[in-house]
Amino acid sequence: MQVNPLTIDAYIAGCPAAVQPLLQKIRETIRQAAPEAQEKISYGMPTFYLHGNLVHFAAHKKHIGFYPAPSGIEAYSEALAPYETSKGAVQFPLEQPIPFDLIREITLFRVGENQAKAAAKKKK
Repeated sequence: MQVNPLTIDAYIAGCPAAVQPLLQKIRETIRQAAPEAQEKISYGMPTFYLHGNLVHFAAHKKHIGFYPAPSGIEAYSEALAPYETSKGAVQFPLEQPIPFDLIREITLFRVGENQAKAAAKKKK
């Protein structure tokens, strides 16, 4: 992978060729679920930002990490049960199909969360 990529395109281009189509599909899935979100690199990972960090994803040697914040992991804990998870992350093994529909659902959940937080701040 490229060291310190500045864009998601550069990040994906710096990953192994076999993983690039999966990363592009994850990016497209998130983009469709959150069309208003901005793309950026944050914490060295592709990030979607909408009233704060929405979700991140990253390629690793044996998995793709998806980082929807602890609330996203908690809300979808049952659906994520087959995967290795931690407080704010899930690992999708490269040798298994990537659950794009689940990524979409979690992203939509996070969009709702971030929009509600932004609306609450405006009311104050």
